[in-house]
Amino acid sequence: MFDFFKTTPKNYEDIPAGPFHDLMLQPDTVILDVRTAGEFAGGKIRGARNLDIMSRDFVNQIKNLPKDKTYLVYCRSGNRSGQACGIMADLGFKNLKNLAGGIMRWPFETV
Repeated sequence: MFDFFKTTPKNYEDIPAGPFHDLMLQPDTVILDVRTAGEFAGGKIRGARNLDIMSRDFVNQIKNLPKDKTYLVYCRSGNRSGQACGIMADLGFKNLKNLAGGIMRWPFETV
């Protein structure tokens, strides 16, 4: 009757820092930081590209990305990057990994 507790399945995977770090070393992998430019300038994961999810043209920027890559997506806490992964999945991206806990849980080097 009511679907109060019904959840839609996620079309991406939340993964911890260790597997995220391992995947960074694989070919055809793109690291996306979906924080603001200011947050990005304050420290990022090496090799990350900044596409601010709060930007008006975020969806247009995403549409221009190749869909055959593996995307490793992160933000500060994992919230915005989860939203970004959902948007990307809706646009037809298949191989999406969200950094669980975001960069706050990142024990490796930042630049």
